[in-house]
Amino acid sequence: MRQTISLSITLALFWLANSGHYNALLLSLGALSVIFVVYLAYRMDVLDHETQPLMQLTTKLPSYYTWLIKEIILSNIKVVKHVWLGQETIKPALKTIKSNQTTDVGRVIYANSITLTPGTVAIDLNDDEILVHALMQEDIEALDEGEMDRRICRLEKS
Repeated sequence: MRQTISLSITLALFWLANSGHYNALLLSLGALSVIFVVYLAYRMDVLDHETQPLMQLTTKLPSYYTWLIKEIILSNIKVVKHVWLGQETIKPALKTIKSNQTTDVGRVIYANSITLTPGTVAIDLNDDEILVHALMQEDIEALDEGEMDRRICRLEKS
């Protein structure tokens, strides 16, 4: 029931934001389209905690985003430094990193966070393993330490 209400509100807000017209006819057509889509989703039995993960993530997401933005900025500075210092300082590495997340959403957030951080790219995601390419070996070692992994596991458990 919670997912149905959440989906209804999300769709209605999305429709209102994109419509820009608020007369009676268009509002009623928008309401009908939201009802129809929610009915289809309900009939298809696709409304569960995995289809709308933001309900579980909303409380801890702002602190994770703050930490991730800080990491992106620090990684940007490090990549620029290594580019300026020249090719000798860049030591590319490729390694499979273990992912400890329990849900698909958690694993995708982890892989996307790796890719968002400059100097690293998540190439492949299979079950609980992520193939990562990094410009410097130290970036792979930082991922092995598991700070990002732990933060996303905490994010998942909210």
